[in-house]
Amino acid sequence: MDENLTRYIWKHTRVQQFWILSIVALSMIPYYMSFNLPKEIVNGPIQGEGFASPDDTQLFMRLVFDLPWLGEVTLFPGVQLDRLETLFALSFVFLLLVIVNGWFKFYINTYKGRLGERLLRRLRYTLVDHILRFPPTAFKRMKAAEVSTMVKDEVEPIGGFTGDAFVSPALLGGQALTALAFIFVQSVPLGLITLSLVMVQVFIIPRMRRRLLVLGRERQLTARELAGRVSEIFDGIGTIHAYDTTNYERADISARLGRIFKIRFDIYQWKFLVKFINNFLASVTPFLFYAVGGYLALNGRLDIGQLVAVIGAYKDLPGPLKELIDWDQNRQDVIVKYQTVTQQFLIDDLIDPSRHQISSEPAEGKLRPPLATSDLSVIDESGAMSLERVNFALHPGEKVAVVGNSGAGGDVLAEVLTRSVWPSSGRATAGDVDLLTLPESIAGRAITYVGPDGYFFYGTVLDNLLYALKNAPISAPPVPPSASEQAHREWERSEAELAGNPDFDLSFGWIDYPGLGLTSEEDLMAELIKVLDAVILSRDVLNFALRSTVQLDRHPDFAEKVVAMRQVLREELAREDLAGLIVPFEPGAYNVEATVIENMLFGTASHPDLTTDRIGNNPYFRSVLKSVGLGRRLFDMGVEIARNAIELFADLPPDHPFFQQLSFMRADEIPAYQALLQKIDAGSVAVTEAERDRIILLSFDYIEPRYRFGLMSEDLMSEVVDFRQRFHAGLPTDLREGFNVYDPARFIASSSLLDNLLFGRISQKYRDGSDRIYAAVERLLKPLGLYDTALIIGLDFHLGAGGKRLTSVQRQKLSMARALLRRSDYYIFNRPLSALDSRSQQAIAQQALALLTAKGRDPAILWVLSQPAAARFFDRIVVFDRGMLVEDGTHADLVQKNGIFKELITA
Repeated sequence: MDENLTRYIWKHTRVQQFWILSIVALSMIPYYMSFNLPKEIVNGPIQGEGFASPDDTQLFMRLVFDLPWLGEVTLFPGVQLDRLETLFALSFVFLLLVIVNGWFKFYINTYKGRLGERLLRRLRYTLVDHILRFPPTAFKRMKAAEVSTMVKDEVEPIGGFTGDAFVSPALLGGQALTALAFIFVQSVPLGLITLSLVMVQVFIIPRMRRRLLVLGRERQLTARELAGRVSEIFDGIGTIHAYDTTNYERADISARLGRIFKIRFDIYQWKFLVKFINNFLASVTPFLFYAVGGYLALNGRLDIGQLVAVIGAYKDLPGPLKELIDWDQNRQDVIVKYQTVTQQFLIDDLIDPSRHQISSEPAEGKLRPPLATSDLSVIDESGAMSLERVNFALHPGEKVAVVGNSGAGGDVLAEVLTRSVWPSSGRATAGDVDLLTLPESIAGRAITYVGPDGYFFYGTVLDNLLYALKNAPISAPPVPPSASEQAHREWERSEAELAGNPDFDLSFGWIDYPGLGLTSEEDLMAELIKVLDAVILSRDVLNFALRSTVQLDRHPDFAEKVVAMRQVLREELAREDLAGLIVPFEPGAYNVEATVIENMLFGTASHPDLTTDRIGNNPYFRSVLKSVGLGRRLFDMGVEIARNAIELFADLPPDHPFFQQLSFMRADEIPAYQALLQKIDAGSVAVTEAERDRIILLSFDYIEPRYRFGLMSEDLMSEVVDFRQRFHAGLPTDLREGFNVYDPARFIASSSLLDNLLFGRISQKYRDGSDRIYAAVERLLKPLGLYDTALIIGLDFHLGAGGKRLTSVQRQKLSMARALLRRSDYYIFNRPLSALDSRSQQAIAQQALALLTAKGRDPAILWVLSQPAAARFFDRIVVFDRGMLVEDGTHADLVQKNGIFKELITA
């Protein structure tokens, strides 16, 4: 990155700048002509100059040039026009000049806009490229929100300025000089007046705006700091609530906003003061024109046409002049922004770009053994010694366990071997090559690393599992692009090249199946299922599937198999004497385990107006509710629910566990319902429609077996079933298309997979009913041939931002699974399962080792253990204590010694 903005712009856009500057120069010709033409119109056909009598004519548009050696050259002899015809002809020429000048402006603005956006794209890519090349220490000092703000917002004005950097001063300066020259040609005194006022504006205004630059820089820095602070609040919300520091955060944000307000208010005051002075100076000139110009005209030293032309020319002078001053202000402001950003991104020890060169070649076997350290020492950011003079080697095929207390140094060794931490002294090598000099296409693929805090990107489980396999575009898309798609792709390729971006096609296949020992996507999915089993994540993924809706276009035969499985599931439960575990949906019966609203609708909605949380506002629903008279019953029911809930829960603290089971009322809503009940009991004031609806909504989520208030009588259940039949009988066509009625012979597309399998609700009579259902479903999926498809559906579960929809245990398992999918020479596991219990850690460690050594593979494995007991599965054990490697040997040898390892095992 170049620290000088003007040089950076010129370096990357000089060819385009030359072109657009030539267009600007060409545009000055019609621009000057548009100033002179009003004088010709006023003095000629309007005042009659050259038309002594009504029949006189003049040559119009005669183009004759007297050239050296060639003599007089006539391009167009002209046409004879009378006074009126000349007036209309000159007027149409003026209109033509307006169009030509407008077209020049349109072309110049469009071109410089494209130029600016192209350079903005280049700059943003360069910044992100620098982020990818930051040394590890940089990420510990910088806040992600501040960096993303710089890339997204702070460089935005630079893109707009790029097109203006050279074009605007040329265009605006050219227009101002053209207008000024025209005024001088018409009248030297008026020209001197104009020049003197212009010089005052040019001298005073830029100097007054320097204060705005300082304020603008302060505004930029405070806004960036605010973005970083908001990001900290978002990420640390758990800690904030745990320590009751919400009001401290409010005070901090309020103080920051107050400072930003003061800066912005100062900017407004100063900016409008500058604008006032600038407008005043611009308005003085017409006054002088009318006074001085009128005086000259009255004395015969200036004709009326010249005065009109001068006034017209000056009318166009303040605009370019003001924009030129604004351009200079913007230039200085953008330079400040650019320098502020570049100072953050110009970091020492940037990773060399050659280390990130793309390669489609497999990395297995390319990393020279062993993976070793020599006199390795690491000093952390606080100055403490994390590792001290460590000599270690990991040879091909070795299975090495690293043990030690937390912070003993083994975790730092793992990070050094994967280049996540750089040595302070000594070296980490592959063979005799320094690890830091190796390209990522070799080291990043030949070494697979898993730490305790794996990061997951916004997307599905499958997206994140396959992420580690997408190293380079390998194969063209299976379906050839259409002509329009190909044309668009060529445009993308051309624009990427012009903006200095790489031309990598995301539509290509980025997974190297042969390099993974696979032949197709089906083989990869089979391998993926084995990996999920190895890390004990299959059940979690299956649960994701059971809670998800199924995309039937991707699994067309799955719906019929699920419908068939309903009966098989019931038969399986009957054999286990659990026939009553599922209460099925029946068209003519009330399902006591379902909510009132579920029984009323008897189906699920994809139409937003028919979802259970919005159905109460639907006009059709309300009309049916009124016609059958069910509204009054549900209102009375809601009143009783409110009475019971308040009587039972009003005295409980808001965080009491009982409120987690109360689906129809939150703890903070109890006072409002108490006041509403008092109003209903008083009877003196009518209940509003909104309050009535609020009470009725309480009844919608009621389930008699769960809450046991004794409110669901047989006749009320019959009324609900009657409502259901009338509701579906008259359902409008537009709503019918967005509603899926429960049908035992059909798959319900808008319901979850589990709801489709159950086609009912789990009975409250069974304490562990949900667990039994999940176990039975999992047991039946494999023999019915649905297990693999269900897992694939579960892989489409969205993880949310940073994988926050997963538990810490699930995140660590998923991180392990992502690593086990790769084929590498070295696997380095740095306490990857620290959130799991000891037995689960050992089970996954055994299964992972078995999976990595299957099919004749024998990679080297370094595993920093959280539980020393799992060390018996490894060929060799190294022990760290206080940053030093203190023991190295087999499990049997170290157990015999009275060293640190034996103490750890005993503990």
